[in-house]
Amino acid sequence: MKKYLVACLFGLSLLMLAACGGGEENNTATDAPIEQGATAEAEKLFKQSCASCHGGNLEGGFGPKLEQVGNKYSAAEIEDIILNGQGKMQGGLLKGEEASTVASWLAEHK
Repeated sequence: MKKYLVACLFGLSLLMLAACGGGEENNTATDAPIEQGATAEAEKLFKQSCASCHGGNLEGGFGPKLEQVGNKYSAAEIEDIILNGQGKMQGGLLKGEEASTVASWLAEHK
């Protein structure tokens, strides 16, 4: 019972931290640098949805390398690829603000 209570409190704490967020969430797919909190969120989203194909360090694998993707595509172009897919990549793995956050973060990799 004690372990269950501790697990519930820990889960609730994580949920509250996630709900509180990092302040302003008004990132759009621009080439402007993203804030520290958004960078951490983008890395987390990338690892959850993209790293299995593009590698944990953007080194590529099943999908292409993304280490310098910002040299080839703008944030808006990257967001379009995330939303609609390209080549063998299916679209829609990330949507809305999540796609914008990851696109802005990837566009910084030059």
